[in-house]
Amino acid sequence: QVQLVESGGGLVQAGGSLRLSCAASGRGFSIGAMGWYRQAPGKQRELVARITSGGFTNYADSVKGRFSISRDYAKNTVYLQMNSLKPEDAAVYYCTAEQLHQTAWGQGTQVTVSS
Repeated sequence: QVQLVESGGGLVQAGGSLRLSCAASGRGFSIGAMGWYRQAPGKQRELVARITSGGFTNYADSVKGRFSISRDYAKNTVYLQMNSLKPEDAAVYYCTAEQLHQTAWGQGTQVTVSS
């Protein structure tokens, strides 16, 4: 069983930056891809960025060129660097870790962007 703990959310002005972190822990786990999703009030949860075990990345069109996902394999940690934040980026951000038969989810971290 993988546990994911996110950190780094908060309040930022439009145009500012935040860096989210997500650390995976547990015993005897094997993780494939890791990613970040977000959900704003009244909206569906959406994929923001994903990075495979081989380092391949993909992004939502709305964040391309502004967000960057990276991974520290030794620390089982994934990061999301968010630059040029917009009010529409405000949401609860969730970390995910894909395993063979299931996907683990973090508890979420709030990102608020003031205009």
